[in-house]
Amino acid sequence: MSILGLHHITLVCANAQRTTDFYTRVLGLRLVKQTVNFDDPGSYHLYFGDATGSPGSAITYFEWPHVPKGRWGVGGTHHYALQVADYNGLLKWKRRLTDHQIDVHGPLDRHYFTSIYLKDPDGVIIEIATSGPGWTVDEAPESIGSEYRQPPPQMIVNNRDETRIQATTWQEPVPDITADMALSHGMHHITAIGADIERTHAFYNGLLGMRRVKMTSNFDDPNSAHWYWGVGEGNPGTVITYFERDPLKNRPAQIGIGQTHHFALAVPDEDVQLEYREKLIRAGFRVSPVMERVYFKSIYTNDPDGHIVELATMGPGFSVDEDVSSLGENLKLPPWLETYRTKIEGALQPLNVPAWVAPGVDDE
Repeated sequence: MSILGLHHITLVCANAQRTTDFYTRVLGLRLVKQTVNFDDPGSYHLYFGDATGSPGSAITYFEWPHVPKGRWGVGGTHHYALQVADYNGLLKWKRRLTDHQIDVHGPLDRHYFTSIYLKDPDGVIIEIATSGPGWTVDEAPESIGSEYRQPPPQMIVNNRDETRIQATTWQEPVPDITADMALSHGMHHITAIGADIERTHAFYNGLLGMRRVKMTSNFDDPNSAHWYWGVGEGNPGTVITYFERDPLKNRPAQIGIGQTHHFALAVPDEDVQLEYREKLIRAGFRVSPVMERVYFKSIYTNDPDGHIVELATMGPGFSVDEDVSSLGENLKLPPWLETYRTKIEGALQPLNVPAWVAPGVDDE
């Protein structure tokens, strides 16, 4: 019984078209599924990802224009990170984004990777992080995560040199997403906020069986613990991280526009999912029944601070109801909602979906 890595993250947006334009035209991801929230079929549920929306690449959005603005805090997600291959690709992203009039902070040295930060149109914090150098820069491979590692003092100093940071970018304009900078590797990690890092460790390591791959401090707030859990060697795409914050001094998270609704970890199949469900119930956690999501099956629970955590199966995937060549082009409904298609379509503003071409591939 094992977690395989990240499956997807689901956030809330105010405008489905604006979000589609940002993820497809600016970040170069593919809209792989255009459907509705199965529990709220009057609203869009959009999935963006790599060419097939493979687990670990999927960024999904509920369109809820009438809910309040969300906020990060204890019991919620702070940000999520997409993965880019290397430092040059990261600098290309900084130049491309700034040329699109998007504010970018970084590059910042995170010791185990280098990253930049931006916000989507609704204020979601997005990090783009390099795939390395990884967790073994300050620990042996067999002992990563076993001892506290203090952030290097010089790194902290360098990350406060705003003049140098702002001046560091790719020198030429980047009008097109090249193959070497494509975000096709999926997510790098997801970072949430908890009130008790040891309690969080008991949940992810003791209950879900994930490996702690790093114990350090928040590089921007060295008095706050920052721990990382992953699968195997903690490869990008398997990692959940938490900041520890005092709940008496930090507000609770609020789900809403610009904030995460939940994130999902991947499990191999329904049998393993049911084993986890029984284990969570025995440990006293709230767990939903198995939910049919057509493209995968899901159960939902909460971490010790209340963050919604989903365990989703790897398959059958997004091509179960449309060809890979036409993913995301049309509104797809689950069989039990097909009878209501006319009513559902009448409540949704049709999307203008750009034709998808893999980054770095000539479409002519």
